[in-house]
Amino acid sequence: MKTTFSYDHYYKYDEIKSNIEYFEANCPDLVSVEVNCVTAEGRNQYAVTLTNKKTGDALSKPGWYLDGNIHAGEVTACMAAMHTMDYLLTNYGTDPEVTKILDTMTVYIIPRVTPDGAETYLSTPYLLRSANRDYKPEEGGVKNEDLDDDGVIRMMRIPTPYGAWKKDADDPSVMVLRGPDEDEGEFYDIYPEGILEEFDGDENLKIKKASWGLDFNRNFPTGWNPECRQPGAGDYPLSNPECKALADFVLSHPNIGGAAIGHTSGGIILYPPGTRPEKTAPAHDIKVMKAIADMGKEELDYVPINIFDSFISDQDHYDSGAFDDWCYQAQGIPAYTMEFWDVSTKAGVPHKWGEKETPLDSLKRYYAIVKWVKENAPQYYLDWTEYDHPSFGKVEIGGINFKFTAQNPPENMLCNECEHDTKFNIRFMKAMPKVTVDALCAEKVADGIWSVTAVIANKGYLPTNLTEAAIEQGVAKPVEVSICGCEPVSGKAAEKIGHLAGYSQTVTGAFYGNITTFANAKAKKKMHWIVKGQPGDKVTVSVCSMKAGTAEKTIEL
Repeated sequence: MKTTFSYDHYYKYDEIKSNIEYFEANCPDLVSVEVNCVTAEGRNQYAVTLTNKKTGDALSKPGWYLDGNIHAGEVTACMAAMHTMDYLLTNYGTDPEVTKILDTMTVYIIPRVTPDGAETYLSTPYLLRSANRDYKPEEGGVKNEDLDDDGVIRMMRIPTPYGAWKKDADDPSVMVLRGPDEDEGEFYDIYPEGILEEFDGDENLKIKKASWGLDFNRNFPTGWNPECRQPGAGDYPLSNPECKALADFVLSHPNIGGAAIGHTSGGIILYPPGTRPEKTAPAHDIKVMKAIADMGKEELDYVPINIFDSFISDQDHYDSGAFDDWCYQAQGIPAYTMEFWDVSTKAGVPHKWGEKETPLDSLKRYYAIVKWVKENAPQYYLDWTEYDHPSFGKVEIGGINFKFTAQNPPENMLCNECEHDTKFNIRFMKAMPKVTVDALCAEKVADGIWSVTAVIANKGYLPTNLTEAAIEQGVAKPVEVSICGCEPVSGKAAEKIGHLAGYSQTVTGAFYGNITTFANAKAKKKMHWIVKGQPGDKVTVSVCSMKAGTAEKTIEL
């Protein structure tokens, strides 16, 4: 796919800033950039608006939203968002599909939600969930540190007669669990590479709780719960400025009709609800969300699954407060979480989503991933190497670079993920509702009196209300139709006509061996006015929908 920039490495903040500024300077008719918030360390959370400004204001067109990197280490998502932005702008004017999208729609992109967290992830050996600021820290335990200064925090195995691990007899680089009957031999504890931070004089080791424990995707209002229920959720909903900025952005751009939210990893497309079973959601909402997710399966070969039914392992004590659930359950917007990169399937041991797995299943998957890394990305693997530890004496450090093998693809495989996601994003954009004045005619009734009729229609896949959830929540706004350039005698100059269905609501099937349309979607409405006017007067009928844009047509009497 043709792009201006390359996608063979992970961008740090300055490169994101530079690329956005390049497009802002070189595509002024297509790009608007705003600072959605400024982080604690002074970096910008950029929000980029893409649309042809000459064909109308951004808010007057159907809108579509894309973001990435709400979790600091999930940098593939940022790269995918940057790639989609780059592809649209690079190919505008030469690719008819891209040109039509930016002429008739508005695309909103926040490529990196947590620039501080991602910068720490990419610039240091440390792993973190969302932000590099302390949140309810606890002292004591093995604290992650890059002891051998190779830029990676790997695993550390410590010889101990109390250990639960042993070397595999066939391959000493592989650690397997010690059997219940094994009372003699070499045994080990395995911890992240790090130092010992003393705690309470206890001889039993533990991993130190991460001080950077904030989880931005537990900080949104829908399903929010406090720390005792879900760690990292923040002091109250939207307590993190980065999260509040996202919610405020969606609310201040009411034309947004679809959202793709970027994460890693797993090779899955998650659709809401995530706080209750799929069967409790409106049937039509689930139908359209599955149909859109299936396009993602075609482009990315990712598995579409419902969050609550198939992704959450504990349906009594599940995590919630996620952005996608807030978008759908509070705002009625079809929203998807894209979990990029599926190394498990590449390694031959795919996840079986929705099924119970044992610890042994996880170990089998881990061994397969390590084998895959050795064969396909050996630069990210280190065999066990001795190290003199200040607290434990002789230990060994080794294993994979988790960041760019399990959590994100090796850099030479990154572009492939981005390209396939951009293809899906374009197809998702095209599913938005689109209002039109489909027909307009005037007929003289008497001197100075005319009969005007118009057909107002939605030519999109989604209805103008997007979802039944939007109606339930009271956030769906009706379509408005107005007529000007004349004086209505019968019929209103401005009128709300409710919602227009999308073709997703057309009833289809098979009947006696033939395929058939049982009932068209109620996507059209015929409007009629009796107006006063004179020959040559120009009458304009306009239609406006919060989610489906605006359109008008003019006729001469």
